[in-house]
Amino acid sequence: MVQRVRNYAILLGLVMMVLVMAGCGKANGDENNAAQSQVKLTISAAASLTDALTEIQKTYEEEHSAIKLQFNFGASGALQRQIEQGAPADLFLSAAAKNLKALVDKQLIDTDQQINLLSNELVVVVPSDSTSAITSVADLSKAEFSHIAIGIPESVPAGNYAKESLTNANMWDSLQSKAVQAKDVRQVLQYVETGNADAGFVYKTDALTSDKVKIAFTVDPATYTSIQYPIGIVKATKHSKEAEEFYTYLQSQEALDVFVKYGFSVPESK
Repeated sequence: MVQRVRNYAILLGLVMMVLVMAGCGKANGDENNAAQSQVKLTISAAASLTDALTEIQKTYEEEHSAIKLQFNFGASGALQRQIEQGAPADLFLSAAAKNLKALVDKQLIDTDQQINLLSNELVVVVPSDSTSAITSVADLSKAEFSHIAIGIPESVPAGNYAKESLTNANMWDSLQSKAVQAKDVRQVLQYVETGNADAGFVYKTDALTSDKVKIAFTVDPATYTSIQYPIGIVKATKHSKEAEEFYTYLQSQEALDVFVKYGFSVPESK
């Protein structure tokens, strides 16, 4: 009798264990199925948009559980070339109109689904503890500024804007020996933060993200091309509906408020 009770208890325990494992398996299966059913959108975006888009990502994914946003941040010129070479991307958010236009001209961006989303300003930053007197680009010729960080003009829009401004001030050639070139605007910021550069050209929005630098002055906007952030849908996207929905969301007041929070401006035409 005792043995029979023991056998029954063992059998009951095994049955319960199987049921628990089956339940766990179903739960894991449901989670895996949910993850697999998510649509992953890849957005190639200028490095200066990192903080704003990271915040927008959190909000958007909470409101759209079937969507997973993946960002590829970098220099706009480099991102343009990646898309030209067939790298996967659903949307492209550039820090210069010319990069998106190049893709439109090659029929890689849908002409009817592009818009100038944001604008920005170019500033010169110095380390937060700097005591150097600097109020204009002319001051960069002083001996105390031996290393000046700038994005590679050929691929980094902020670097191209800086080159344009310095060229108009007849200073580009004379500052070449001081130039420390960076792969994107965030690296320029890092060089100044770490003291590897005495000053650097970045966007106002980048300067506002760091307490290790301070804005020395705003570069005269009349000396360089207006900074625009156009966005477009890549024709090769396999998720046209979802890409268009996120494209539209980025133009909503909710999203624009986040961009403004990080220092961007919204063009008057919007």
